[in-house]
Amino acid sequence: MDVPVSPPLRDFLLDHIESVAQLEALLLLRREGKPLSLAAVARALYLPEAVAADELAALGSRGLLAPGDVGWRYAPGSPEVAALVDELAGTYARALIPVTAIVHGNPLRLRRFADAFRFRKDK
Repeated sequence: MDVPVSPPLRDFLLDHIESVAQLEALLLLRREGKPLSLAAVARALYLPEAVAADELAALGSRGLLAPGDVGWRYAPGSPEVAALVDELAGTYARALIPVTAIVHGNPLRLRRFADAFRFRKDK
């Protein structure tokens, strides 16, 4: 039996994707092939604009998307990353549950959640 998620794709997910919303936003912008406004992305993903803005900014900080005058666009940082995102699109279409299980169990996501409860000294 084939492994539904290849090790390089699993590593990519763990290093770059913290939520299913980020995953969906990345694949949406890849599929569209043109910039989309924040409002359009939020509407397509059924998210409040503030949440969509945070998710898009996170993907932008990881070199997967780029902001522009008209909105956000798909902008993988290298051909290798573009190939992994292509693989992600195909794998997600046929193995949604294994892909989302990786995202939901991502230690980065869990660490971000835990950090929200940390007490910090004011500077």
